[in-house]
Amino acid sequence: MPNLHCDDWPLATTVTPRPLVLTGLAVWAIASGGGFLWLLSSSATPGATSVREPTWPQTSRVVPDSARANLVLLVHPHCPCSRATIAELSEIMARCDGLVTAHVLFLKPREMPDGWEVTDLWHRAASIPDVRVRADVEGREARRFGALTSGQVVLYDRQGLLKFSGGITIARGHRGENAGRQAIVDWLTRGTAERSSDVVFGCPLFSDRILAGEEKR
Repeated sequence: MPNLHCDDWPLATTVTPRPLVLTGLAVWAIASGGGFLWLLSSSATPGATSVREPTWPQTSRVVPDSARANLVLLVHPHCPCSRATIAELSEIMARCDGLVTAHVLFLKPREMPDGWEVTDLWHRAASIPDVRVRADVEGREARRFGALTSGQVVLYDRQGLLKFSGGITIARGHRGENAGRQAIVDWLTRGTAERSSDVVFGCPLFSDRILAGEEKR
């Protein structure tokens, strides 16, 4: 049997892609890239914030711990981004053991059934030492503490003076070293921090309709 060499094999037929196929691939690539950029932009877009009073709100029904600093976290119970916030809160409480009491308030619209606010976020927060969890009916406490976005944190000293306001995640739904968490840890452990505020990443606590109605009052 004769030996066959590469030159003896028939040449492969070159298939030219059809214009329709190329167009489809181009559209898919653009759509995929656009979707990725949208997700990236969304995760890095801070939520709304508002001006906060420099002291603990007198009308609040949350009772602060007079022996420690007090941290208040406002959360929408169905916000997936806030899982990272609860995880960062756990990190803060572990690093600052015995220095702060945390109050985690979960939004509970009046029209929603009982237990609507008791999600996995509620149970995760309740499992953290020195954390007090309660429902925030109609978002009254969120308004008192000036929170518009799920994941908003406010920190007060024992005298009720505001020391920090902002978020404690690096982006929406992402954990990692971030300025907000570091500022809280520094203030609680050293009594000073480089910043007193930071942006908040999370879902809106209230709808645009509600916010627009409040702005007219």
